[in-house]
Amino acid sequence: MHGYGPTPQQQTTSRPSSGTLTTVRVILVTVTVLSCGLLGWVAMLRLAFVTRKPRDWVLLAVVIVLNAALFAFIMGTPDDPDDMSDAAALLMMVWIIGLLAGVITYYLYTEIRHYSSLGSPYPAPGHPAPLPYQQPPVHHQHPGPGPQQSRHQGPQPNPYTAPTPPPTPAPAPRRLDQVRAELDELSDYLRKENNGNREGEGR
Repeated sequence: MHGYGPTPQQQTTSRPSSGTLTTVRVILVTVTVLSCGLLGWVAMLRLAFVTRKPRDWVLLAVVIVLNAALFAFIMGTPDDPDDMSDAAALLMMVWIIGLLAGVITYYLYTEIRHYSSLGSPYPAPGHPAPLPYQQPPVHHQHPGPGPQQSRHQGPQPNPYTAPTPPPTPAPAPRRLDQVRAELDELSDYLRKENNGNREGEGR
């Protein structure tokens, strides 16, 4: 018979090492902060490639639109900060802080959760391939004695087994002897009392 070949090992999705992930996260967060959120789409782009979820692709598009609008708003403000109104300055500050907080928080939370679900950063060792199937050898059994011969053969005693000795009776406990001695002393005491009473009555 033909033996079965080795079974193909399943490819397990392994996560990068913890040091690599930490370095990438620090770089992306630093770039986002230094650019005042204008390059926050870079972190969202990496996240969309890592998770490959439609929700992250949609959020990437939203961040790109917000970054483009923020860039246009900054370009539309006057060059002299004194000429900028308080409302425009407040709006730009809230826009930048909200974009930074939203992008960084969502990126770190989603990526850490995604890689935590993958398990260990090192791929699990594959199971060894099973050995080819081998047909077990067939042993030819010789016919034993017929039923007539087995009837005449009775059970034979084993000469090597020694007969078991009979169990020896256990000695009487010492407690029984003590009780008997106490009973004998009590009977002697009662006899003495009876004799004393009789002598007193005779007088």
